Amino acid sequence: MGWMAPWRHLSAKMVVVKDHQQREPSMGDITTIGLDLAKHVFQVHGIDGAGDVVVRKRLRRSLVLTFFSGIPPCLIGLEACATAHHWARELTALGHQTRLMPPSYVKAYVKRNKHDVADAEAICEAVRRPSMRFVPIKTVEQQSALMMHRARDLLIRQRTMLVNALRGHLAEFGLIEAQGLHKVVRLIAIVMDEKDNRVPEPARQVLKVIVNQIEDTQTRIAELEAQVLAWHKSNPNSQRLATIPGIGPIIATAIAATVADPSIFRSGREFAAWLGLVPRQNSTGGKARLGGISKRGDRYLRRLLVNSAHTVLLCSKQAKTDPWLTSLLDRKPRLVAAVALANKTARVAWAIMSRQDTYRAAVTA
Repeated sequence: MGWMAPWRHLSAKMVVVKDHQQREPSMGDITTIGLDLAKHVFQVHGIDGAGDVVVRKRLRRSLVLTFFSGIPPCLIGLEACATAHHWARELTALGHQTRLMPPSYVKAYVKRNKHDVADAEAICEAVRRPSMRFVPIKTVEQQSALMMHRARDLLIRQRTMLVNALRGHLAEFGLIEAQGLHKVVRLIAIVMDEKDNRVPEPARQVLKVIVNQIEDTQTRIAELEAQVLAWHKSNPNSQRLATIPGIGPIIATAIAATVADPSIFRSGREFAAWLGLVPRQNSTGGKARLGGISKRGDRYLRRLLVNSAHTVLLCSKQAKTDPWLTSLLDRKPRLVAAVALANKTARVAWAIMSRQDTYRAAVTA
């Protein structure tokens, strides 16, 4: 047998001494954080200036503010989804720089499968892009004004459902009335008249429930409209917007509450494009192919402006004498002209908000 090392040498372990100069990154090195919002469990992805991951952890809702109050101020990215504006205000109050991004823009940075960790990493990556577009953080007053609009819109939809149900049930007994909310008064009178034998008594008791619900919903809508009008009178920006033909307190307050800072749009056309009132492009090879309107952006504002344009075309005497509008109606269908008028109204609204001026009609040459 040859020479063998002692057993104590064979069982020895190699010890590696770490270089303390190459330390692990600490929480103080965080420069950017991607925060994926949720109802109860939030996901945090933080990196340092070199792009190395510093922290990747889950947080319960009650621990979010505690965590961010214990780290130095940094850039925090969030998706503009439910509760995003609330968390943006809270994190900004802690000294952080908070930015909201549309979820559709963040989706491009998600690698392969979608989960909370990948979403937080994608948010952290997207918020650092110089070409990224951000959503302005709404104040509590803006969200309160928009909440009045959302509640009113919900009640109007419910009222429409109740009116359609009343019409459908009475049509089974041969009672038909013309369309329009003001025409429903005659059907309600038939239901409430106990001496009218055209409606059977068992059906009358059911229809009275629907009628009472319609009247209660109408009262609630009137109360919300009174609140919207009071907010309109207290907001100078909304009052300036109301000087535009075709814009009343409802549309003026909706625009003023949605767009607090018009400088985020470079022009009126960009504002109209954000509302989805410009043609959708499918251009390539130097050829411009334009289709219908893109229907992107805020659907509520777009619907209000288009409905207002239809009203102007039907009822406004000034619009019938407008050379631009009469020329457009001669060449295009009425629906196309209404969308074009809504686009023009949106541009005028942006100009008034940017210049903080009132509307002045153009002088005819």
